[in-house]
Amino acid sequence: MSSVPRPRWWRRLLIGVVAFATVFVLVVGGGVTWVYVNAVVSTVDSTKFENEFAMPPLAQSQLRPDGTRVFELDMRSGRKEFRAGQATDTWGFNGDYLGPTLRAKRGEKVEVRVRNSLPEASTVHWHGMHLPASMDGGPHQMVAAGATWTPQWTIDQPAATLWYHPHPHGATEQHVRRGLAGMFLLDDEISESLPLPSNYGIDDLPVIVQDVKFRGAALDSGHAIFRDVGFLGDQTMVNGTLRPYRNVGDELVRLRLLNASPARVYTFGFADNRSFSLVATDGGLLERPATLDRLQLSPGERAEIVVRVRPGERTVLRSNKLDAGLDFWTGRFAGGDDSFDVLELRAAAALRPSPELPATLAHPSTPDGADAVQERRFELNLSGINGQKMAMDRVDLTVTRGTTETWIVHNNDGMPHNFHVHDVQYRVLELNGTPPSAALTGPKDTVFLPPNATAKLAMRFDGPADPNSPYMYHCHLLWHEDQGMMGQFVVVEPGQSAGRPPSHHGH
Repeated sequence: MSSVPRPRWWRRLLIGVVAFATVFVLVVGGGVTWVYVNAVVSTVDSTKFENEFAMPPLAQSQLRPDGTRVFELDMRSGRKEFRAGQATDTWGFNGDYLGPTLRAKRGEKVEVRVRNSLPEASTVHWHGMHLPASMDGGPHQMVAAGATWTPQWTIDQPAATLWYHPHPHGATEQHVRRGLAGMFLLDDEISESLPLPSNYGIDDLPVIVQDVKFRGAALDSGHAIFRDVGFLGDQTMVNGTLRPYRNVGDELVRLRLLNASPARVYTFGFADNRSFSLVATDGGLLERPATLDRLQLSPGERAEIVVRVRPGERTVLRSNKLDAGLDFWTGRFAGGDDSFDVLELRAAAALRPSPELPATLAHPSTPDGADAVQERRFELNLSGINGQKMAMDRVDLTVTRGTTETWIVHNNDGMPHNFHVHDVQYRVLELNGTPPSAALTGPKDTVFLPPNATAKLAMRFDGPADPNSPYMYHCHLLWHEDQGMMGQFVVVEPGQSAGRPPSHHGH
């Protein structure tokens, strides 16, 4: 029999349990605190801009006798030295990383010969383009490894900064993160008549912004702990260039900003808080320039800004902390507390004079919703849209060609999302019940929605009708899209019903 009385034995056990629990709580709490403190990333005032940023070349094209402009894109594997002496495996279009800038005018018929030289199937989606659903490059238009896909369509929308990227169901984040992206610029008579900076590569610069992380020489694709928004990198690059600078020789410089990151939301501004003019959003020109000193872009969004520089100066394009009403936890692990010095502009000692910006730019190209025939509601959650995950064989919505609808989109999740609709540009009528800010007054195809935010959108579906080929709508935080935050709709003629999407196949 034990000589220790029972009450003392239980007391020792209780003390031991309490001590263990205390140590466990301290260790776990300390670990969580360490992760929280070290989750914030900043390159502000510590970036040495030492690499002149790469300028994506304008894609060569051939003009057929019938007027069709023909481009060629080859998706291929490559190796690129982002850092001297360290070769990284990459994917790109017509090269090792990213792709050339395609350019066409309104009214032109274009054809793109897309060859997939990758070891796996992928797609090429023309983000922001109005075109037939069968040419859209969504998950139904997979291009098998070694195969070629040749979409054709007529450019029938205003001048805009669009882009192209893969859209394979369940693998979009990985394919974009590896380097498959490029710009597609559209021109029209209005844009060509305005005194805006327009000399590509000189005073009109593509600025493709991505965040990256390296593991040795390789691109790191891992999602850090608590990062339920998807992949977030610890440094940024522009046009595939780390720590980039650009020499400029004009008083006014037009920056075509594209957020090509998988999940990060940027709040662009300049380090000295100078103002700039917003002249265009996703789908084209604003009615008039808007003077801003901050501009928020979520993944997939674009904006064209014009900034004035002074002779001999250097100014830094910066991404500031995200002011979106995120709580302390979400803000930290969704990247909202991060800040980056993105690009340094180096002005020449003597600058070419630039004409003043025009007071007006273009008439609105999106509907105001007054003639909407239907209102639809969308609830966004990581578990799906309206409670459903994406299904390739299910048509979620049927819309009638030639009609306008209003879509009310609510983020009922505790994390950030955004909302992208294929084929159309829409007008943001309201954000959280109030008129949109100046930054949201232009034509849009992607809108950022912080937790509990609601956007009211007006869009017109001008076709062409195709009951069997769907367009997508989805969150453009790419991991969310891959997890099933996506639905699909078809455009039909009046009185026509939706058909059945084709089976998922390669060409």
